[in-house]
Amino acid sequence: MDNDTVIRLRRVVLKLARQLNAASREEGLTPTQASVLGITTIRGPLSLAELTELEGINPTMLSRVIGTLDSYDLINRLRDPDDFRAARVEVTPKGRAVYERITAQRMTVISESVGGLSAGQQTALIEALPALESLAEDLRDTVQRGRHRLRDAPAPD
Repeated sequence: MDNDTVIRLRRVVLKLARQLNAASREEGLTPTQASVLGITTIRGPLSLAELTELEGINPTMLSRVIGTLDSYDLINRLRDPDDFRAARVEVTPKGRAVYERITAQRMTVISESVGGLSAGQQTALIEALPALESLAEDLRDTVQRGRHRLRDAPAPD
């Protein structure tokens, strides 16, 4: 793929993400907070180590996000029954309701926007979904490999 196409794809993905993140801001959450809430709702309860790996953010940042979500009563911190030094998080009923509102808002925005496309563009978009899903997984894996390489690299002199 040539550089111009890569730049266009990156710009489109970022623009889509910014538009969809507006739904989380309406709930008073940052995109990262909304993402942690979503993962916890769908996959929880989770350990902080699992969340760090899934979100790809450092433990300090995650701790702040968890603290904020906990203070909003969207998640609960729990002691890990297998390791009393570790914590787990689970979504609260209020957190589940917020996540469902964010999801509904995003679905509405996408449905309305896709509905405004021509039939041919809608078909092309639907046909591109498998490639976009593969791209998302590959990007996640590539970023994680890069993060591990950076973490494991010797410190510069």
